[in-house]
Amino acid sequence: MSSTSTPPSIRLQQISNHLAGSTTKASVFEDIKAAPADVIFALTASYAADTYDKKVNLGVGAYRTEEGKPWVLPVVKKADHILVDDNNLDHEYLPILGQKAFREASAKLILGANSKALAEGRVGAAQCISGTGAVYTGAHFLSKHYPIKGAACYISKPTWANHRAIFEGVGIPVLEYPYWDPATKGLDLKGMLGAMQSAANGSIFLLHPCAHNPTGVDPTPDQWRQIADVMEAKGHFTFFDCAYQGFASGSLDKDAYSVRYFVERGFELFVAQSFSKNFGLYSERAGNLTVVAKTPEIKNRIESQIAKAQRAVISNPPAYGSRIVSTVLTNEKLYKEWEQNLSTMANRIIHMRKALFDELTRLQTPGKWNHIVDQIGMFSFTGLTTPQVKVLKEKYHVYLTDNGRISMAGLNSKNVKYFAQAVDYVVRNH
Repeated sequence: MSSTSTPPSIRLQQISNHLAGSTTKASVFEDIKAAPADVIFALTASYAADTYDKKVNLGVGAYRTEEGKPWVLPVVKKADHILVDDNNLDHEYLPILGQKAFREASAKLILGANSKALAEGRVGAAQCISGTGAVYTGAHFLSKHYPIKGAACYISKPTWANHRAIFEGVGIPVLEYPYWDPATKGLDLKGMLGAMQSAANGSIFLLHPCAHNPTGVDPTPDQWRQIADVMEAKGHFTFFDCAYQGFASGSLDKDAYSVRYFVERGFELFVAQSFSKNFGLYSERAGNLTVVAKTPEIKNRIESQIAKAQRAVISNPPAYGSRIVSTVLTNEKLYKEWEQNLSTMANRIIHMRKALFDELTRLQTPGKWNHIVDQIGMFSFTGLTTPQVKVLKEKYHVYLTDNGRISMAGLNSKNVKYFAQAVDYVVRNH
């Protein structure tokens, strides 16, 4: 009997049986490959599973106290209590672009209270899902609206791995500019400027204003001026990713120097801001994308397009982390206390850099180690090789990324000598 002469009820049953059978034989996702585990979180998991009593975790990018514990900033605890006792707060949706007080305070923090761009109304902002979300939001906007079609985004080599993933994920080609000089263990300014010179006019450059991740190497003010000269001459678009303002040097103003300098020179730019590190709000995902445009009208149009896109992706940003940040940033007394908390964190990191350098010097570990104290911020690019890192993990139970990057926050007075001895061993023997 042909299918055309089969009664409809029987034919429907045959189709149903076929579909039911197909679900037991194979998945429509049968060919999906498993993605590799995230390097940092996999490293943390390996550390957690290790039972060795002297194990050291230098992988995770989160502040730790001298006792190796997470630290809730005292000023954050005070802000917590203020919010809990505020009977006017509710859990209604925030506007699509986020809490106004948070956005305005974030822009003012990075640009400075006396910013000409702020006074002229050319600064916009969007509350985002921490710094990662802010980079994504800016990248997504550029993928749709940047006038130079096919323009590549240049990221530093090396860089934070998410930079490549985010820009490629929105369809923007990613290229690299030299940044780390392995010979000097410092900035490869010549290579960086050369890449900017040879890049097509109007390319996008992702820059770290302070505490470069992963190297801890920052340009000097004079080097920033040279970078700005080339960026301006080539018509490149500047996209800053600022995750460590105030945490790097202990000075909010010093860490914002490069952004403010570029704005003073008239650049249009984006700044992704994260409050994970400098407020210790890692899980609250409080971030902001600050937009500096040529005119208030252009700023308004950019904000409208970001709002349209944000509505489709997250609808509305979360409130709690942004409320903590804005409570502190808009209260003079709390702001000053926050600066003291920042100084506590920054100074402990600086102290551990010196302690590690002093111990390597005492051990007469082969090589020059001044880069440990010359670098800044949470991370240090040690110059250790992948084989040496492997020995550190297997023999000494020291966990760090394969490229030799360590989180200085993982060091303290109890483990710094042990780590230095481990480094001394692998440098001499591997």
